[in-house]
Amino acid sequence: MLDFLKRWRNGVILVVLVAVVITAPPVPERWGDRIAWTLPALAGVCSVANGTWPETLLRFAAMEATVQGTKSALADAEINARPRGGERGFPSAHSAHAAFGASALVHDCVAGNPMMRAGLIVAAAFTGASRVDAGAHNAWQVLAGWIVGFGFERLWRQRKKRRRA
Repeated sequence: MLDFLKRWRNGVILVVLVAVVITAPPVPERWGDRIAWTLPALAGVCSVANGTWPETLLRFAAMEATVQGTKSALADAEINARPRGGERGFPSAHSAHAAFGASALVHDCVAGNPMMRAGLIVAAAFTGASRVDAGAHNAWQVLAGWIVGFGFERLWRQRKKRRRA
């Protein structure tokens, strides 16, 4: 099974993403919801195939703890207010998840395929845009989510490179 994933990963990723979008209700917010969880799930499958799943899981858990901890700590601060009402908007968890998943996939699974790389980045961007369009977040909350997601996905890798040097 792992050989299959390694050999056909681009096709598997594409088929799963297309299936997730076409089976969702035809509303951008729902597409974004599904993509936000599909990208990190696919990155997890890829990390299993690559043998790097413990590090990927730890980075994702640290990111999630940071996102949720920040939302809780900011409580009723203005930056945490959602455009359509409510709290716990900063940073956007959907955007963080999508950025984390897209970054992991781009760097670990589809590095040799520029079209797939671009498509994954567009999918992560679409997720954030769908959150703004739905009024669930403002652009700053989405941008913060992307930064947190991308940052945590890349963080461990930088430390490994420094240790080797």
